[in-house]
Amino acid sequence: MIFVLRPLLGIALSAWLAAGAAQGGSFVEFPNVSDHAPPLTGYLARPDAGLSGLIAGPEKKADRYSAVVVLHGCAGISSRSIDIADRLGAWGYVALAVDSFGPRGTTNACSGGFAHHQAFDAYAALRYLGQQEFVDPARIAVLGQSMGGIAVLYGLDRDLAAQYFAERFRAGVALYPGCITLPRFAAPVMILIGEADDWTPAERCRDMVRQARPDSAPIAMKVYPGVYHAFDAVALGTGVRYRGHWLEYNEAAARDAEDRTRAFLAEHLAVSPRAKESAR
Repeated sequence: MIFVLRPLLGIALSAWLAAGAAQGGSFVEFPNVSDHAPPLTGYLARPDAGLSGLIAGPEKKADRYSAVVVLHGCAGISSRSIDIADRLGAWGYVALAVDSFGPRGTTNACSGGFAHHQAFDAYAALRYLGQQEFVDPARIAVLGQSMGGIAVLYGLDRDLAAQYFAERFRAGVALYPGCITLPRFAAPVMILIGEADDWTPAERCRDMVRQARPDSAPIAMKVYPGVYHAFDAVALGTGVRYRGHWLEYNEAAARDAEDRTRAFLAEHLAVSPRAKESAR
């Protein structure tokens, strides 16, 4: 549910990365959770390599890093997803931006019904990252925007996707998600959403927080007055109408959301010195 100018509609992520090498991350392919599903692809950023390393400057290499799985919105993976991964890398995390559409031949899911697939893709990414020698498997979070935010909530709920996996995320960040009912989260969740969002209403998230079951992990939420859907997408500028909904960038909300995300991850993940410093 985030409007983006996709540079790779129907084009393999690997080809796009080859054409836009400024990011300096790497293209990866990894198994899905089902043997019958196609392998997944993604963009991997590391604190000690590529653009993330250039942004943050030199640091003693850690034995193992905390990590964050990044889930895109309903228009698919984009330069925005890559930027988020690189920023997380600069904060001291390994970040994997997952392309849930390319391997399936999908270009858009804004009509709904796809978030549960993304939630399972997140666990495939969790499993993949946990097998890497440079990642601490006990310190992996998941972050998603819009449809990706729905997938975060679905993925962390013990009665939904989480019940099918032994692996666990340490925390989740959901930006302007469509909220679920009667949640029972297996890990702490933070929701960042605009009061004026007419695609994924903030009131549903307030209801979700009120309805959370007693044994749910904590839910933190920040609602930004007068702020619309996709408020952190700079490319939206003063706003556009997309599929009947208003999407608009808000610099103040975007900066606050970034600060809160940085602090939330630092609180819930065992972070490198670089990430701790960035969170201050």
